[in-house]
Parts: sequence; C-alpha cells; structure tokens
Amino acid sequence: MKYLKVIVFSMAILAIGATIYYLTINKTTGNLKETIPMASQNMLQTQINSEDSIIVKVTPINLSESAETLDFEIVLDTHSGNLDQDLVANSVLIDDKGNQFSPIFWEGDPPQGHHRQGILKFEPMSQRLKLIELKLNQIGNVSERSFKWDFEVNKK
Repeated sequence: MKYLKVIVFSMAILAIGATIYYLTINKTTGNLKETIPMASQNMLQTQINSEDSIIVKVTPINLSESAETLDFEIVLDTHSGNLDQDLVANSVLIDDKGNQFSPIFWEGDPPQGHHRQGILKFEPMSQRLKLIELKLNQIGNVSERSFKWDFEVNKK
C-alpha cells in the first residue's frame, strides 16, 4: 500500500510536468507563423552560398530599428583548406541607397580550421531598412559573395 501511494504520486507529478512542458513548447514554437508577419519571415531567412568548396550560411538575427547592433550569424564550412579570413576586414553591409558600412566586431570562432561560426556585428542604421545586402569578400577563391534581404517584398 505504501509503494502504491508513491507510484501514484510520482505518476501525477510526471503528468503535471508533461502538461506544463507541452503547453510551454506549444506557445513558443507552435504558433510562430501566426506571430511573425510574413514579410519578416522572408527577410530573416538563412541564405547559403556554396562556391569553391566552402559553404557560407548567413542569417540576419537582429535587424530591428531599436537594435543596438545589426547582427548576422555566419557559418563557414569546408572540407579542404583553412577558413582563415578576417571577416571584419572582408565584409561590407550596403543599404538601399548604396551607403556602405563596415562591421564593428566579430564574435565567434577565430580564423582557423574547417568550421567557423559567429556573429558579425554592424552599427545600427538611422533610417528604416528597405533592402540590405551583405557582401563577404575573399572567402576561399571567391572574390565576392552577396546576400540580400528585401524588406519591402510582401508589404504591397
């Protein structure tokens, strides 16, 4: 009888925990498409360039008007050669008016190895963004890799 109470109590705790977990997960991920406008979903998609045996993935992760920095997550992968590029020196951000901005900081893996990941940070822009282009230069034997996000695509 004593063990039966312990088993029933344990089952009740597990059921409550599972319910709370399910409800929490469902709220944070289940309705993501409903809470983020379609234009925002499109502009924040990861873009991939895979020239010269180097795969470069770029995802804007913080481009809001109130952001302290404009942040891009960058993942570099290769099976040959070294990823020893200075991403701060070899990157530029261009707005819809052609203004160019240099990054202020790389927060991530150092320049070496076959895999690098980190955040490339830029100063915030004073105007509302309509189009943004990130150019990464001299990665492998590719002189320029371009990644563009159009904020006006689905506003019409």
